[in-house]
Amino acid sequence: RQQKEENSTPEPYSCYGHAPLAHLASSPDRRRGESRGGRRPRMFRNQYDTDVTTWSPQGRLFQVEYAMEAVKQGSACVGLRSATHAVLAAANKSANELSSHQRKVFRVADHAGVALAGLTADGRVLSRFLRNECINHAFVYDAPLPVSRLALRLADKAQVCTQRSWKRPYGVGLLVAGLDESGAHLYYNCPSGNYFEYQAFAIGSRSQAAKTYLERRFEKFNAYTPDELIKDALSAIKETLQGEKLTSSNCTIAIVGRKEDGTVEPFSMIDSKRIQEIIDSMEAADEAPAADVPAESSSMQEDRGDAPAARDAPAADEPAAPDAPAPMDI
Repeated sequence: RQQKEENSTPEPYSCYGHAPLAHLASSPDRRRGESRGGRRPRMFRNQYDTDVTTWSPQGRLFQVEYAMEAVKQGSACVGLRSATHAVLAAANKSANELSSHQRKVFRVADHAGVALAGLTADGRVLSRFLRNECINHAFVYDAPLPVSRLALRLADKAQVCTQRSWKRPYGVGLLVAGLDESGAHLYYNCPSGNYFEYQAFAIGSRSQAAKTYLERRFEKFNAYTPDELIKDALSAIKETLQGEKLTSSNCTIAIVGRKEDGTVEPFSMIDSKRIQEIIDSMEAADEAPAADVPAESSSMQEDRGDAPAARDAPAADEPAAPDAPAPMDI
């Protein structure tokens, strides 16, 4: 018994010196046994998602797909552009009723900004990276960084994380809106490293409803004024709010563009007071046609000459119909 106690190894303890951590201990023999088909820890549900560089037999990178799924779970963001302006809109989400809303729209430079859906912490890191890229380009070339190159550098940074086994993809999607010499632009950068240019796009939770709204109207966006772009952006965000009223407190709007005199309107957030005024005007415009429908239908009925009073009245030279007999009691 004494020899057995001498040969036994003590159980590892936590940093507090109380709770044993035997269930967390891992030896080389145990790891080798698990790799040969033994019992696996519960956290590993898929043998091809242990790191980002492991391909499945179907040619899939599960870690990248998990990051793209995080974008779908984030709050909705909408972007749309005309020939001279680009607008970003985001639905603000709070963890609970006592906390403030998380910031979803960030200024990158005077001519560009981003809206994000997914992990907000990753979005802050990438927005800081974009801000540094714009500052460095302006310092070297004394000119703003073109929006297309800005989106390309962001895509390159995201793609590197899909090639290193010790990294993880950024779990955030970004809508990059900006203005350069060629006009207004809107790009979408996803965690896989791909990026696409759009006339209008929506990402995040319940974004399909916003996409459907934008697809019905995007052909007119190129000739829109800034106010019309803002109204459509708010309407698209409203489509993503399920059972929640659109107010100035649960949405954020930013705009960048070129004015009629050729001067650049820097990327800026629209204050909540103006947003609420636009929302109130939209609600008033929606209620006005509904109130005019009964009056309009009655006037059209009178124009056709089939109003109930005129249709039921007998002619002047036509004898009145005899009274119908009273029904018999049975």
